[in-house]
Amino acid sequence: MMTLDDLKNLNPKTPGAWPWPAKILAFLALFAGVVVAGAAFIWQGQWETLSRSKDEETQLKDAFLVKKKEAINLDLIKKQLTETQESFGALLKQLPSKSEMDALLTDINQAGLGRGLQFELFKPGAEKIEGAFTEQPIAIKVTGNYDDIGKFSGDIAMLPRIVTLNDISITPLNGGLVMDATAKTFRYLDDQEVAAQKKAAQPAGAKK
Repeated sequence: MMTLDDLKNLNPKTPGAWPWPAKILAFLALFAGVVVAGAAFIWQGQWETLSRSKDEETQLKDAFLVKKKEAINLDLIKKQLTETQESFGALLKQLPSKSEMDALLTDINQAGLGRGLQFELFKPGAEKIEGAFTEQPIAIKVTGNYDDIGKFSGDIAMLPRIVTLNDISITPLNGGLVMDATAKTFRYLDDQEVAAQKKAAQPAGAKK
C-alpha cells in the first residue's frame, strides 16, 4: 500500500523504476485523462447540437402555443362576425328601400290619424346620406290629448320599419297638447345610388 510520502519520493524521470502500485496508479490517471479529453473533444459538437435542439424545441413550443391561442381566437372572431352579420341583416330588413319610402310616410301619417290627432305639420325634409344609408327627417306638429299623443309615439316605435322621434317639444293648448317633433326614418341605398356615390367620390381624372 503506497502512502502519500511514497508518491512524493517518486522520480518522474525514471518511471520505469517505480514500484508496480505507482505504475498502475499513473496508468489509470493517464487513461482517465485521455478518456476525459477525448470525450470533451468528440462530444463538444454533440453537446452544442443538443443545446440548439433544446432551444429550438422551446421556440417551437412557444410558437405552437401562440398559434393555438390565435386559432381559438379566430373561431371566436368568426362566430362574432357571423352573429354581427345576422344582426346587420335583421336590421337591414327594417330599413325600407327607395320605392317603399312613400308607403312608410303614409304609415306614419295614418298612425297619427288613427289616434285622433290633428296634423298641423307633416313635412318630409331632404335626405342626408350616411354611408350606405340615407336619413330622412320629417317635421311633425300634431295636436291632441296626452293619452293619444303617448299612444301615437308607441305606434311609431312599433312600426315594422325603423322610425325615431327626436327633438320632441310638448306644450299645452286650449285644454289639449301640441307636440312638435322631428321623425327620422332611414333607408338603404340601392345599387345605382351606391355606384353613383362611389363615382362621385373618385378623384378627378381617376380611371373608371
